[in-house]
Amino acid sequence: MLPIRDQNNGSPTVGRRILSLAVLAVFLGGSASAQSPQGVPDISRMSIEELMNVEVTSVAKRPQRVADAAAAVFVITQEDIRRSGAASIPEALQMVPGLEVARIDENKWAIGSRGFNGRFDNKLLVLIDGRSVYTPLFSGVYWNVQDVMLEDIDRIEVIRGPGATLWGANAVDGVINIITKPAQATQGGLVTAEVGTEERTAESVRYGGRLGNSAFYRIYTKYFDWEPSIDATGKTAHDGWDAVRGGFRIDTKSSGANSLTVQGDLYTSNYNETLTIPSLNPPYSNTFPNDGDYAGGNLLGRWNHNFSRSSTSLQMYFDQTNVLDNSLFTDHESVYDIDFQHDIHLGESQELVWGLGYRSIQDTNGSSFTVSLQPNHSSLNHFSSFLQDEISLFGRRLNVTIGSKFEHNPFTGFEVQPNIRFLGNISKNQSVWAAVSRAVRTPALTEEGLRLNEAVVPPGAPPFFSPLPVVEAIFGSPQFKSEDLLAYEAGYRVQATKSLSLDIAGFYNSYTHLRSAEPGAPFVEGSPAPTDVVYPFVASNKMGGGTYGVEPFVEWKVLPKWRLLGSYSYLQMDIRKNKSSQDPTADTPDGQSPRHQFFVQSSIDLPKHFEQDLSLRYVDKLPSLNIPGYYSLDFHLGWRPGTHWELSLVGHDLLNSRHLEFIPEFINTTPTQVQRTVSGRIAWKF
Repeated sequence: MLPIRDQNNGSPTVGRRILSLAVLAVFLGGSASAQSPQGVPDISRMSIEELMNVEVTSVAKRPQRVADAAAAVFVITQEDIRRSGAASIPEALQMVPGLEVARIDENKWAIGSRGFNGRFDNKLLVLIDGRSVYTPLFSGVYWNVQDVMLEDIDRIEVIRGPGATLWGANAVDGVINIITKPAQATQGGLVTAEVGTEERTAESVRYGGRLGNSAFYRIYTKYFDWEPSIDATGKTAHDGWDAVRGGFRIDTKSSGANSLTVQGDLYTSNYNETLTIPSLNPPYSNTFPNDGDYAGGNLLGRWNHNFSRSSTSLQMYFDQTNVLDNSLFTDHESVYDIDFQHDIHLGESQELVWGLGYRSIQDTNGSSFTVSLQPNHSSLNHFSSFLQDEISLFGRRLNVTIGSKFEHNPFTGFEVQPNIRFLGNISKNQSVWAAVSRAVRTPALTEEGLRLNEAVVPPGAPPFFSPLPVVEAIFGSPQFKSEDLLAYEAGYRVQATKSLSLDIAGFYNSYTHLRSAEPGAPFVEGSPAPTDVVYPFVASNKMGGGTYGVEPFVEWKVLPKWRLLGSYSYLQMDIRKNKSSQDPTADTPDGQSPRHQFFVQSSIDLPKHFEQDLSLRYVDKLPSLNIPGYYSLDFHLGWRPGTHWELSLVGHDLLNSRHLEFIPEFINTTPTQVQRTVSGRIAWKF
């Protein structure tokens, strides 16, 4: 990892197993033109100086050294993922300082940056190979949908803090950019198989080959089946999960200045949960096992052209997601996106980047008594442009970056999101940076047209004492505004010795127009005779405040084959309702994110091609959710008996038999406990 551097209850259906095996057979059958695997640099054996020179693209939308980025950027490499033993993207993200990663149940996560954590966190933008995966339904991410073959990930770039100037609305508190390897780096075949006490089984197959003299391809498929977890009473929960997906990537590069990438994925998944929903009949709520499905796919094309002093890129993609919750809600979302970017070198000390973008979203949904959305079909059009200029002064001792994003959305109209960043190179091995940014979180479909029936108060019960049942419901509002952030950041980096480096970032964030729920006028519904009284809470913007914190990271190569990493995150939140707010609830986001977190990892290369990794993570208590702090110890032992084989043994959460990490908001699904788990994995390259 580089701070300044680089589950289903029961067996899967027969049809899904046949689909998985058929895809494997087709992929293996197309291997006639295979070549041997291409060598990929082993990041774990790079020196500290080499790691500082690793390039990232998320901060400036162009390649630059991590050491030259005027932002709090952290990079998870393929080697970090492999040696962590992570089985999913959320598990890999647990090592990032300043990021809050908590599991709700076997197939749901709450992931946030610098506060405001929750299942429906709406201030963190996530991209996969430049494709934004946030949903306009709630401006967040379905984490159990976002998946790739982990062995194909080149790196995960994480920006803590605003990235809105380049990436647009909803890149408020951070950006996660998952970047996969080019097809040329995944030549030959790879087969993996894993079994464990939690993940029953996981298999994947990938094959890469060559098409002519200038094109490379890969195809893959993967399947997994997660066992149900344990609920708060110690009983087996109903939260299993299984999924199958497949995809391809083709990269071509002509003898001239053009290159083309085409890639796509298809997936389908079943998930389980225990759901509690309100009812107008006694006992006025029902708790029951519920099942749901995800299915969808995407297709992306990207063309790059290099001129003598500039370069352009054109990217287009289509993304479709279908969500079917058998008792709550169905949603069918189609996204069409096109982006153009032009990078111009204006002399030796100035670089200008500008771009244009258009996105069309079609959303159709189905409702239930608990959740409804009006209108049930929406067509949204987003237009954007950005301009950013980077100037080097005083012989590159000072870099100044200034720019802004200009967007038009169908909810609030025109939005401007500027920033200015400074990077000062004190010496060859140390630098300081500072930034001031504005970012907005634009409204989601649910904040305009939602009705969510949260609870039903029985007739005659306090506080209403009504002769009819009282439905407490949350409503969206067409008057809902964008949430605003003004962020102040600063950081310091130093390579103290050839084996020791330090990265520290601090921030103060000022928020206005945050979402609150204001009481409306009660009304009676039902015809011809009234059936219930509705007590509405309407989405408004009467909350605000500030957050501040600090995030240091240290890397020390104790010996050439022994590496120690350590990070710490401190977060203080002071978010309050405005004086004009009449929201009677005590809900604020302050107690839903840990104040203290730390992560320590030891990685040792042992004789006879063995390797051993230990990771200790601490997460502070969550007072508003009544969840105590906890320690988590993970273990990885790997063995490479030859160039084609790898075996590993992984243990997660070894200090606890089980513990709770988060309580869901809005949708009342039963949280389950994270258990101590052990798994074994084998990989074969050919």
